Amino acid sequence: MENKKVTLQLEGMSCASCAQTVEKALNKAKGVQQAQVNFAAEKAYVEFNPSETDEEKLAEVVRGTGYDVKDEREKIIIKIGGMTCASCSAAVEKALNKTDGVYQANVNIASEKGTVEYDPTVLDRKDFEEIVKNTGYEVIGFEGDEKTEAEKDNDLKKVAEAKSKMWGTWLFTIPIILWMIPEMVFGIAWPNMTIFNLGMVLLAIPPLFVYGRRTFVTAYRAVSHGSANMDVLIAIGTGAAFLTGPAVFFTPIANYAGVSAMIMAFHLTGRYIEETAKDRASQAIKKLLELGAKTATVIVDGEEKEVSIDEVQPGDVMLIKPGEKIPTDGEIVEGKSTVDESMATGESMPVERTVGDEVIGATVNQNGLIKVKATKVGKDTFLAQVVKMVEEAQGTKVPIQEFADRITSIFVPAVLIIAATTFILWLVFPEEFRSVGIWAQSFLPWVNPTLGTFTLAIFATIAVLVIACPCALGLATPTALMVGSGIGAENGVLIRKGEAIQTMKDVHTIVFDKTGTITKGKPEVTDLVTVNGSSEEELLQLAASVESGSEHPLGVSIVNDAKDRGLEIKQVKDFGAVTGKGVKASIDGKNILVGSRRLMNEAGIDPSELEDDMIRLEKEAKTAMLVATEEKLLGIVAVADALKEDSVHAIRELKELGLETAMITGDNERTAKAIAKEVGIDHVVAEVLPDGKVDEVMKLQDEFGIIAMVGDGINDAPALTQANVGIAIGTGTDIAIESSDITLVRGDLSAVITAVKLSRATFRKIRQNLFWAFIYNIVAIPFAILGLLHPVIAEIAMATSSISVITNANMLRRIDVKPNYDN
Repeated sequence: MENKKVTLQLEGMSCASCAQTVEKALNKAKGVQQAQVNFAAEKAYVEFNPSETDEEKLAEVVRGTGYDVKDEREKIIIKIGGMTCASCSAAVEKALNKTDGVYQANVNIASEKGTVEYDPTVLDRKDFEEIVKNTGYEVIGFEGDEKTEAEKDNDLKKVAEAKSKMWGTWLFTIPIILWMIPEMVFGIAWPNMTIFNLGMVLLAIPPLFVYGRRTFVTAYRAVSHGSANMDVLIAIGTGAAFLTGPAVFFTPIANYAGVSAMIMAFHLTGRYIEETAKDRASQAIKKLLELGAKTATVIVDGEEKEVSIDEVQPGDVMLIKPGEKIPTDGEIVEGKSTVDESMATGESMPVERTVGDEVIGATVNQNGLIKVKATKVGKDTFLAQVVKMVEEAQGTKVPIQEFADRITSIFVPAVLIIAATTFILWLVFPEEFRSVGIWAQSFLPWVNPTLGTFTLAIFATIAVLVIACPCALGLATPTALMVGSGIGAENGVLIRKGEAIQTMKDVHTIVFDKTGTITKGKPEVTDLVTVNGSSEEELLQLAASVESGSEHPLGVSIVNDAKDRGLEIKQVKDFGAVTGKGVKASIDGKNILVGSRRLMNEAGIDPSELEDDMIRLEKEAKTAMLVATEEKLLGIVAVADALKEDSVHAIRELKELGLETAMITGDNERTAKAIAKEVGIDHVVAEVLPDGKVDEVMKLQDEFGIIAMVGDGINDAPALTQANVGIAIGTGTDIAIESSDITLVRGDLSAVITAVKLSRATFRKIRQNLFWAFIYNIVAIPFAILGLLHPVIAEIAMATSSISVITNANMLRRIDVKPNYDN
């Protein structure tokens, strides 16, 4: 494999000896041919063998020396024109991945886009245009650019063009078929053999060289750039069949010129059906793009002014009347209403929104007049993020696809070798092959073993060329991923990485973080227990004053409750949070502690006199916090976080789907078990400090195998990354959560069920598609070699295999991915 070069941007070096240390380590690393570190530029220039190492491993080598690598990679989505089959996309992908500065490139034939992670210090857009051009294709544009009307209509144009070519071809092919019937049925060439043969040649010219011209042009481009695609097979097959027409006037050979037109007609018909099916498969993104509002009513100097959505800026106040779309993401500053957010969450029930609430652009204001201050516009909006995430998901690969990709990359050259071998074998062993034809002629009317050996050899060779189909293999995974990710977006489940779809089917246990996932994340004070002469007001006031320095949801709930009761929040000094145990501060010269038994024990205070109350409250699934001065206990403040409405139903259905459930929480074991019992969770991991979640996930992986973790994506980011599948619950309009493989737009657990059902259904379709694509080629090619397949029937079968794969992927839309209790 050819060496690659990469430039690493280094961080943390302070002198020339630092640079020497890094350089020495890189040169000793496996697969590195040469490494030079420039201290002044803080860069490492590395040449390496990509079969032995990669950029990530090189970065780890640098980090192992005590320095860091700044990740300067960017992601770009390239719209590629001229690709017609999986071999085309494989050729472009190979060229991109071989390029210095490219970390990873995936080209999706179904969406006709390439997703590339690259180093912007090495490559720019012009470089990508050149790379694609050098492989024989063209860059139509880049995702995120301002779309012209022509670009928006591009898919419709492609479908219309394919339709026009199809009908143009049939205009000449139908007369060929009608003219061939007397010759095939009665053996009579009307009006005579010479005119019949000439007519076949002349009628075949427009289907092949006018309407089918692009097939030959694409084939030539592929061959001239050192690759081969399906158009090469069709071009050689139809070209060879056509040449028998003129040859019939000089040699004793059957005329297959008419058959060449029929092959091209079925090929272009397959292309048209494939384009319409692919268009249906990509409908989800188009629907999302169409959802956005085109205009907004902005209030300027007290006057209402209608402007284009592109003119709206953050801070603008928009007026939205009942029934209108909310133009862009924002915050309600006046009025209240119910909003239909089904386009974002998949949830049909409207939600109430009032002053201070976030609203999502493109959702529908139902019954109130509201004013909304724009907070996000353009590419930063929720809708733009969703479109970007869906497109990026379609640019990733499912591991099972790797084998199909390896086959696709060598498929066309292999078929060309098989076709050439078939032709030679028919000429060398004609009688052996003819005996198969004699056996089959009684039930296959197109088999005629009485024809000349050369004619039969051409017949079988053409059939081999046109029956082989790399497209079915290449489309099997991308189309299912395209449809699946689109369905997910419509139901509030955003699949960020295709790999998650395959991993989800093997998940044994789903682990939930408790706060904000199983519970609402909005705890409330439920009990106050006092001792040693303290009053409830004093207890709550001291606890709230200390907790006023904390951002923890439990602390916030205590502060809010004190304010609601009209208690004064006192000034504190020397505030400190003791991770996983509680908080402490000084009030009026007294040290006050609020937290767990462990916090009290460490401060030398015996909490045993309140142990019975603590146990009682914990059994009621409440979080009980002890409050004390440095001399004595003052009492207990108990807080409870209500369960989400659907938690019990969701956990039950996950079990019905064959999944185990677990919960990780910082609560003590008694409280955690009480909550787990209430919702029906199997395994509980309690008293986990925030930085201990990763270790607990690793232990669960050791115990149960493949784990999915559901958390909030911010506090739980490391644990989500450690899990085999990280499922993050998005917050409002912020869904670009890097630590997740799957992001849930809505906060309820029903979305987890949707994610599980959708992942399983999508992977099932991928597996079905790959099975039929492999079986088709494995069975069909041997039949063609033996001369048992008519080239026209072979071409129909080939076109059908691609169409069936896309149609099967589109059937994903029929699967109900919603929870059973929602139906």
